[in-house]
Amino acid sequence: QVQLVESGGGLVQAGGSLRLSCAASGRTFSSYGMAWFRQAPGKEREFVAAISRNGGSTYYTDSVKGRFTISRDNAKNTVYLSMNSLKPEDTAVYYCAASRDVLRIYGTGSGYDYWGQGTQVTVSS
Repeated sequence: QVQLVESGGGLVQAGGSLRLSCAASGRTFSSYGMAWFRQAPGKEREFVAAISRNGGSTYYTDSVKGRFTISRDNAKNTVYLSMNSLKPEDTAVYYCAASRDVLRIYGTGSGYDYWGQGTQVTVSS
């Protein structure tokens, strides 16, 4: 059982940076692969980034490669998404998700077991 709470969203100018955090309440955080998804207004939720249980493997959607970095600190039960060189196209609600099985690195998030409430990221032009 895991509860996830995202934070760190806000308004930023294009080219700026933000770091999102996802805090987990469960005591078995290290047993879960973690991912970030996002959903823009009127659009389907899409995969952004994922990280394996021990942080040894990371995955990114093409549109954020080289700009976003996913990381985790299992001692703090927290996963992060560092976002640099932000673009208006990055504007969305960002969701943290946990998987107790295989990581799905595509699609809208099916197969993930736990979800946070989301945090809004708005990038102005």
